[in-house]
Amino acid sequence: QVQLVESGGGLVQAGGSLRLSCAASGIIFRFNVMGWYRQAPGKQRELVASITTSGTSNYADSVKGRFTISRDNAKNAVVLQMNSLKPEDTDVYYCNLNNAGVNYWGQGTQVTVSS
Repeated sequence: QVQLVESGGGLVQAGGSLRLSCAASGIIFRFNVMGWYRQAPGKQRELVASITTSGTSNYADSVKGRFTISRDNAKNAVVLQMNSLKPEDTDVYYCNLNNAGVNYWGQGTQVTVSS
């Protein structure tokens, strides 16, 4: 059983910063991908950023240069540092682990950016 526990999120003014953390537990393969997705009501869940165990990262164009993803393989943890936040970044953010082709999701954390 794989579980993802998220922390962080909240309310911040435009231009501010937030940090999202996620830790995975259970049977986790050595080579995997962790990342963050976000979803607004009535919309599809979209990739924000992902990172492999070797450190290769991928970002949505809308967050490049503002968000940074990092991970600690020993702890099966991933962090998303979000800077220069914009109101359009307001969403529910979900931690994701792709473990041998199977996707696992956190419970979601709300990020709200006020203008």
